[in-house]
Order: sequence, then structure tokens, then C-alpha cells
Amino acid sequence: MLDQIHWLAAVTVLGVLEQAYFFLQVIYARRLFGISPPKISGPPEFERIFRAQVNSSEYFPIFLALLWQAGLFFHQGLAAALGLLYLCARYCYFMGYKASSSERLAPMYFSAGVLWILIAVSALGILHFFLSHHVGLNILQLLTA
Repeated sequence: MLDQIHWLAAVTVLGVLEQAYFFLQVIYARRLFGISPPKISGPPEFERIFRAQVNSSEYFPIFLALLWQAGLFFHQGLAAALGLLYLCARYCYFMGYKASSSERLAPMYFSAGVLWILIAVSALGILHFFLSHHVGLNILQLLTA
């Protein structure tokens, strides 16, 4: 079983570490700009870092669910590769947003595209599972015949 999920687990740990890095960036920005919790407003530089972290955190559960569904029902290697692409895009998103709100757009669209691909492969994998286990229809055999 573990040989079927080890790449998913590794990407999950990397994602958690990335989230921790984003959280630390907010802490450092709070210290730099003298903004104590629970305040969330301040100079634009702080607000961009804060929003980048919050936005990334909001999408993280969606990413994890899709990563694991795609990996378990479709293909672990493809899901892990897409997961790495997503994490790289979110890092670029964070760094771009930190620099300027306009620099976040390209990585944001790219990461959204990766999520849509994960949705598609998850749905295909789950559909294949239901059809083969509950209807007795194996789509892969039909396509290769």
C-alpha cells in the first residue's frame, strides 16, 4: 500500500512546509511593519504578504483533496507531478504578490489550471472506478480493444 502513496505523501509534506514558510513570512512582515495581531491592515507591502498567505491557505485543502483523489483513483505519479507544479506556481504566486499585486496574476492562473487538471483526472479516475466496480464496465479495456 505505501508504495502506492509515497509520492503523494511526499508532495503533501512539501505543501505543508510551503504553507509554514508563508505563515513565517507573515510573522516577519508583522514584525517589520509593527503590526500586531489581530490587525490585518497596514502598509500595502504588509497587506500583499498577508493576502498571499491567506489566499494560499484557502486553496490548500482543495489542493490536498484533489491531489489524493487523483493519485488514488487515477495515477500517483501524474498526481504528484501536478502537485509539484501546483506548489511551484503557488510559491511564484506568493513571491509575485509580495512584490506587486499585478505580478500574482500569471502564477494564480497557472495554479488554477493545475487544479482544474487535478479535478479532471480525479473525476475520470473515480468514474472509471464506479463503472468498473459497480457496473462491470471497464472503459480502459473498451478503449484498447
